[in-house]
Amino acid sequence: MSKRAAFLDRDGTIVDDPGYLHEPDRVKLLPGAGEAIRRLNERGFVVVVVSNQSGIARGYYSADDYHAVQRRLAELLAAQGARIDGDYFCPHWPDVTGAGGGEPCDCRKPGLKLFREAQAAFDIDFARSWWVGDRLSDVQPALRLGGQGILVATGEGNLHQGQARALDVTVVADLAAAADEILRS
Repeated sequence: MSKRAAFLDRDGTIVDDPGYLHEPDRVKLLPGAGEAIRRLNERGFVVVVVSNQSGIARGYYSADDYHAVQRRLAELLAAQGARIDGDYFCPHWPDVTGAGGGEPCDCRKPGLKLFREAQAAFDIDFARSWWVGDRLSDVQPALRLGGQGILVATGEGNLHQGQARALDVTVVADLAAAADEILRS
C-alpha cells in the first residue's frame, strides 16, 4: 500500500530563514518544529523536505554547504526524536532554465519533478499526502497532484495568506499547528 507523506519546505517552515541559509551554525529550529516532525514520524508519514535553493546558482554557496546545513538540521531533529526521510532541492535561480529554453526547470517549486522523484523513491500516495510551507510555491503542488496544502504563517507566510485562502488552502500559525491539522484528518 502506498504511503502518506508530509512534504515540508525548509526555510521559514522548519527553520528560521535568515536568507540564503548556508552556515550550519546558523540553523535554528522554529518553535515546535521538531516535535511536529516527530509526531508525523510516529504516525507513519514519510517526511520529505523539498526546498528551492537558488543561492547555489547565484554563487552564494555550494551544494556541499546545503548538505552541511541539512546534516545540522538532522542533528537538531534527532535530539528531539525526529527525522527527515527524504531531502530534495532545486539549485537553480528562478530565471535560469533547466534545459536552456525559455521555461523554468521542473525541479523548482511549484514544479513537480522533485515530488515525483520522492513518490517513486518512497511509494507515496499523493492523494493521501500534505504539502506544508510558507510560500504559495510550497503548497501549489498539492493542488496539481491531488493532495492537501497548508500555508504556515511563519517565514514569508503572512505575505501569502490571502492568496492561499483564495485557493482554498488552509492557513495555520506554524508547523506544529500544521501537524495538528494533518493528524486530525
